[in-house]
Amino acid sequence: MTGRSDDEQRREEAEAILRRVRQETEPQTGAGVERMVLGARRHFWAGDADPADRIEVWGTRIGRLAGLAAFIVLAFVLVGQLMAE
Repeated sequence: MTGRSDDEQRREEAEAILRRVRQETEPQTGAGVERMVLGARRHFWAGDADPADRIEVWGTRIGRLAGLAAFIVLAFVLVGQLMAE
C-alpha cells in the first residue's frame, strides 16, 4: 500500500508544480484588468465606508453613482456639441 501512496504523492506534487508553472507563465493582463474591475466595484459600492453606519454606506453609493451618471451625461453633451459644429 505504500507504493500506491507514493504514486499519489508524486502525482499531487507534479500537479502542484504544473499549476505553479501555469500561473507564472500566463499573461498578467487578465489579472490587472480583474484587479481594476474589482477596485472600481469596491469604490462604487462604498467598500471604504464604515459598514456599521448604513446611512454612510448608502449615501456614499448614491453619491458616487450619481457622479458617474453626471459624468456620462456631460460626456454625451460634449460629444453632441462637438459633432454639431
